[in-house]
Amino acid sequence: MPHIPLRYAPQLIWHGTRNFFSGRPVIISFETTLSCNANCRHCDIEGHRPDEIRMKPEGFRKYIDQFHPPVIQLSGGEPLLRKDLLDVVRAIKINPFFPYTILVSNGSLMTLERYRAFREAGVNQFSISLDFPDSRHDDFRQISGLYDTLNEVIPQLAAEGHGDVVLNTAITSANVGVLEDIIKTAERWGVCLSFSVYTPLRTKNYEYVVTNPDDLRFVEQLFERCKRRRGIYSRVVNSHINLDGILRFMREGDIPNCSAGRRFMVVRPEGNLNPCSLQRINFDTQEQLVREFSATNTCGGCYVSIRSYVEISFVRLLWENVSMRVFNRNTL
Repeated sequence: MPHIPLRYAPQLIWHGTRNFFSGRPVIISFETTLSCNANCRHCDIEGHRPDEIRMKPEGFRKYIDQFHPPVIQLSGGEPLLRKDLLDVVRAIKINPFFPYTILVSNGSLMTLERYRAFREAGVNQFSISLDFPDSRHDDFRQISGLYDTLNEVIPQLAAEGHGDVVLNTAITSANVGVLEDIIKTAERWGVCLSFSVYTPLRTKNYEYVVTNPDDLRFVEQLFERCKRRRGIYSRVVNSHINLDGILRFMREGDIPNCSAGRRFMVVRPEGNLNPCSLQRINFDTQEQLVREFSATNTCGGCYVSIRSYVEISFVRLLWENVSMRVFNRNTL
């Protein structure tokens, strides 16, 4: 993962600290579009939406000026379908590392030229989904030739030497047996890997929930190897507490006290606010969102990455982000 130069760190720490204790979001996820060129088996977003109402690039900036989130995600749908996405990135950036900007994509439309352009515009991290270490990924995402595209393009991005490409693997019952092979793929491609875990909240499809005791034991043993950060397992960037949380969610299926709307929130393409990408309830302001949703929220049905990384103590959050960045800079 990219190293943040010392001169930019105080701004991130200041706004992160202020937002953490004031109830403002530490992370905002902008759903830049709900159009998607995939039809993933664990997702309910699919197809192009030609009549979708979308904020113009300057509309994104008002949320940056209002909340000063230290971290933002540009997600979808598939964000690379937006022809003005470069302008969106330029509009939200205050300096090269504030807000720290993560582009979340299925990677099908990524090229070396686009990667360079988005880096220059201000993207700090490229998060690209990988569900299988072979052509089964094509079937799961329902994009023909997707794995071959990633197999060609991602090593090219890694060869640029910036260390800013992170694969994201959502653990499901379909891929739990090949997680180690996915780590080997990240090693071969020269990039990092972050695990997350499937939730049926969006699709109501329980087929992909991991329930088999043998699978759960396998994941526990794999995570223990990842925590030791040796060999290929140093590619896995999840913190210890994050891996423990994922395993707990897989075993229990529910983690209460979700902070959606407070520590993180979603901005939809048209500019409405949602607590998260799984709770499609529109609000006009964060104050209304907190008052009418967060204050009485009892949902614990996910442990997605955006939640898992902010629901720890501030000291722990700060330490793990600093220590992991130093670790990855020195070892990868």
